[in-house]
Order: sequence, then C-alpha cells, then structure tokens
Amino acid sequence: MTGFGRVDGSEGDWTWSVEARSVNGRNLEVRFRGPPGFDTLERHAKTSAQARLSRGQVTLGIQTRRELGAASLKVNQDILARYLSLANELAEEGATPPSADGLLSLRGVLEAPEEADDAEARAAVEAAMAATIDQALDALKLSRDREGGQLLPVIADFIARIDALTAQAETEAAAQTEAIRDRFTRRMTELAPDAPGLQDRIFLEAAALATKADVREELDRLAAHVASARTLLQQPPAGRKLDFLMQEFMREANTLCSKSATTALTGLGLELKAVIEQLREQVQNVE
Repeated sequence: MTGFGRVDGSEGDWTWSVEARSVNGRNLEVRFRGPPGFDTLERHAKTSAQARLSRGQVTLGIQTRRELGAASLKVNQDILARYLSLANELAEEGATPPSADGLLSLRGVLEAPEEADDAEARAAVEAAMAATIDQALDALKLSRDREGGQLLPVIADFIARIDALTAQAETEAAAQTEAIRDRFTRRMTELAPDAPGLQDRIFLEAAALATKADVREELDRLAAHVASARTLLQQPPAGRKLDFLMQEFMREANTLCSKSATTALTGLGLELKAVIEQLREQVQNVE
C-alpha cells in the first residue's frame, strides 16, 4: 500500500510540483498541504484520492513558485517616503545617504500585485494545479499497483503454507483419539488396576475427552478460510476483507492449540499461528 508519485506543472508565471505519498492504513486518510489562497484544492485532492484509492494514509503536498518580472512590481510610495524621511534625518547627523537600490531592497518598498486582482488568471492556475494533483495520484496508484503485483505471489505462498499445515494437522488429528485413550488407560491402570468395570470406564472417559479434543470443525473452517482468501485475491480491492479473514484464521489456530492432545499437533498449531501472523503483516499492504 506504499507508493509515491510526483508531477511538475506550470501556468503563466506560476510553477509547482505535486508529491503524493502513501503508507499503510486500515481506511483511507488524505492529508493535504497546499499554497495559501488556493483553498478549494484541498477538497479536489480528497475527492480525487477517494475516486482512486480505498485504503492507506495519503499525503499530498504542493510546492509553488511564482516568477514576477520587474514590470509587474510597484513601489509603495508611502513606505518609501517614510524611509527617505528617516534617511535624511540620519544624513544630517553624518550618516551616508542611501542609494536607490538600497531603498528598493528595504522591506515593503516593492510590492507584487495580488493574484486575486486577475480572477481569470488565478482560476486558470488553480485548474492547472488540480489537473497536476490528478496526475500525481495516478502516478501514486500506478506505484501501488506495481507493488501489489510483486506482493501477490508472496501472499499466495503464505496461503499455500497454511493450506499445507492444515492438511498435516488433519492427519495428526486423526491419531488424537487413540493417543487420548492410551494415555487415559495408562493412568487409570496405574491408579486403580483392580477397579470393577475398569475397561468400560476407560472407554467412556476416553470418549468424552476425545470429543472435547475434536478439532475437525476448526480444521474445516481453516480450509474454508484458505479458499476464501484465494478467492479474495482475485477480487480486488479486498484489503479490509482479508484483514477480517486474518482474525478468523488466528481464532481457529488458537482453538486448535488449546484442544491439542499431542505434541505434534500443538507444534503444527504454533507453526500455523506464526505463518498467519506473517500473512497478516503482508495483508496490511493490500488495497
């Protein structure tokens, strides 16, 4: 979900650069920083980003520069007169008289006309900036799509590993009932070898324990989640749905570990949790 786009633009005596960046985020959040006096650009930037993206923290910034010729500058006569009056007083006391270029360089003497004075030109600049924002967002989306294309086989590999571990867990789970019965038989025989009806009691208790340790439902749901994840990868944008699915994956893996009656099955459950967590981290990059 990370990406970057940059586009330069110009109109009249204005030049600018638009940069669009994005990082991971559960929802879409757009932050805009534009030049003073172009307030409507923020609304355009957010609308444009929402039309192209569905997740991520997006930052849009515009750096502007305006080239003004000497003919477009004007002298503030009131401020100049004040400077001259002060300069004359200082000159009477022995100070060096000011030069023309020195006076013109003083703050406030030269002024640039406000862009607002020419509404048509300002509107043209604003429209050109808006078009550049769109181009920068297109470049950002292209960058994110490129990253997503590289990420797809990585995510598919994690899903395949979960599928393989689930299959191994199904094989191991089939031996749980026998393992529970053998363990319970040994303990009961050690504690009460001559108790009447021992075999019947062993059978009933072992059956009850095996029922509590039955993980077939969890394994079935894991298999169903694997199928759902593969389907979602073919139906973008699917980032939020995959986020939710990761929670379901982890819930089943946790239950599998808690019900496990063998070291081997517990080991598979722990490995499943590790792979699911790795997949969850990658899913944060999915649009």
